[in-house]
Amino acid sequence: MDALKEASLDNEEVREILKNTTDLRQYSRQIEKEFKDVENKSIEDYIAESQNIANLHNQINDCDDVLERMENMLMSFQSVLNNISTEITQLQRKSVSMSLQLTNRQSVKAQLSQFIEDMAVSEEMINIIMDTSVTERDFSTQLNVLNHKLSLVKELSFKESKSTNDVSDVLHKLRLKAMSKIRSYLLEQIYKFRKPMTNYQIPQNAMLKHKFFFEFILSNERHVAQEICSEYIDTMGKIYYSYFKSYSTRLSGLKFEESCTKDDLMGIEDNASKGLFAKTTSLKHKSTIFTIGKRGDILNQQLEAPIIVPHAQLKNRYTVEALFRSEQYALVDNACREYLFVTEFFMVRGTQAQDLFNQIMGKTLTLMIKNLETSIHDCYDTIAMFLCIHLIFRYQLMCHKRCVPALDKYWDSLQSAIWPRFEHVFRLNIQSIHDCDPTKFNKEMGPHYITRRYAEFSAAIVGISEHFPNELVSRLLLELQNEVECFILRMAAIFATRKDQLIYLINNYDLVLGVLMEHTRDNSKEAEAFREQLNARSAEYVEEILAPHFGGIIQFVKECEPYFEKDQMDELRKQERRSLGLVASFSANWKKSLEELNREVLLSFPSLLTGSQLLQLALASLVQYYHRFHKLLTPNARAQLTNIHVVMVEIKKYKSNY
Repeated sequence: MDALKEASLDNEEVREILKNTTDLRQYSRQIEKEFKDVENKSIEDYIAESQNIANLHNQINDCDDVLERMENMLMSFQSVLNNISTEITQLQRKSVSMSLQLTNRQSVKAQLSQFIEDMAVSEEMINIIMDTSVTERDFSTQLNVLNHKLSLVKELSFKESKSTNDVSDVLHKLRLKAMSKIRSYLLEQIYKFRKPMTNYQIPQNAMLKHKFFFEFILSNERHVAQEICSEYIDTMGKIYYSYFKSYSTRLSGLKFEESCTKDDLMGIEDNASKGLFAKTTSLKHKSTIFTIGKRGDILNQQLEAPIIVPHAQLKNRYTVEALFRSEQYALVDNACREYLFVTEFFMVRGTQAQDLFNQIMGKTLTLMIKNLETSIHDCYDTIAMFLCIHLIFRYQLMCHKRCVPALDKYWDSLQSAIWPRFEHVFRLNIQSIHDCDPTKFNKEMGPHYITRRYAEFSAAIVGISEHFPNELVSRLLLELQNEVECFILRMAAIFATRKDQLIYLINNYDLVLGVLMEHTRDNSKEAEAFREQLNARSAEYVEEILAPHFGGIIQFVKECEPYFEKDQMDELRKQERRSLGLVASFSANWKKSLEELNREVLLSFPSLLTGSQLLQLALASLVQYYHRFHKLLTPNARAQLTNIHVVMVEIKKYKSNY
């Protein structure tokens, strides 16, 4: 009850009534009356609209009927769709099944069709194999097909396939016919090699064009393949042997008639008793022994030059290395082509290729090695032998660039023949210098003929070996250099004065250094060694030639400089009288001394450049001594000394124009 009271108080209208102190009973009756009025009005409105409501009811009923029919129709459509979906699913399953069956049938058909095609022997193939020439393209095409069928039948026969029985007989007959025709063709091409003056590259190219022929025979009848290979080996072996035997013989007839002998060593003097004209005649066709000249071109520009044709060069004569180059280049050309041919046509690689090549070329290579051993046995031309060795290096490199390693043992055999002879003759030259007696030669201060020979020879050997250095060659060159240096010193010892000895040494060292720098690198070991010797002897020579003219001043400087350095001025003053005499002597004679110095130096050296350089070195040394002398003089002596500028002006008159 209390809760109801509180709810009534919460009502806004109730609070308003209480606030206005209105009687609730009266207010309730008023409200009730209003409800009645509203109800009556509503009934009147309903009665007024009763017809419309009845129409609405009828329309709603009609809509229900339509919707019921629509529902039935949609339910029927849904049922139809369900049936269609089921049918589609069934069709999809059937489609997948049919697709799988089709794929399987196509796979079987492809394999079966390929098998039938591989096994079937067509009339076209039979006619072509039987009747067509082996050089026709159709024959090669059908031969490939036949080879494939034979391989397939051979493979299936191991599986005991019955299908092979239907075609094996026909294929066997076709195989025999094809091999018979191919064998005849290949042997015919090989026999063409035997005809005189035949260019065997033509039949070789024809065989390479049909190289599948040998592959077919090798895979079907090995004994026929062996017959063809043996026939080729026998034919080409004889052809190469005959060709190179004849070529080597004809080349040997083009050598210089007068070859080097044991009398043509570096330390043996030319026989002057024959006279000038007789000497010139004997050396007219003699190859240069100690100078290389243009012979070095054989390792560069002439390395791949055309070979010498003997019958076209009967009037010409050639050096040993030129004939060697022509013969070896002919071998390189033929051997490389032959090796590449046998590897491609006979389908061999590695050891098999090497063995087959040796069977063809072995006899020829042995012949050429023996010919070289015979010709090198009495050869004394060291440069020629060294050029031959470096030709071998370059031709071996050329073979490797052409992918032909088959000649490596041959090159090693050639080197084994040349190197011992080269070392032996080299040491004979060293010994010939060692055995020379300096007392038998004239006392000439110019370069000795042994020095000149050594310079040219050493420059040639060093220049040739720059790209292929060798320890043995370096050791031999060092021994030769030491022997030549000892010989030069022994020759210098026959001169009475030290100045003449120095002139001789400088002339010889200068010649060697000049030739070495012209033909080799400036920093070669040989050039450095002789440059040091030349510099040391030049400095000593300068002291020797200055001594007669300015020896007093030089001696004074060497004796009194220690006093000056130790600041012992009293000792220097004690030398004033001596220094005044030297100053007076210098002032009276220095111009004349310079003239005599210039004349003496230039007359002592055949090379104007060397003489001029030594003169400039002497004058530079004189100026240095003059400055040092000037510092040691007392003021009194210094005032009497010729002015340095005057001396320099005079010295400049002797400045070199070279």
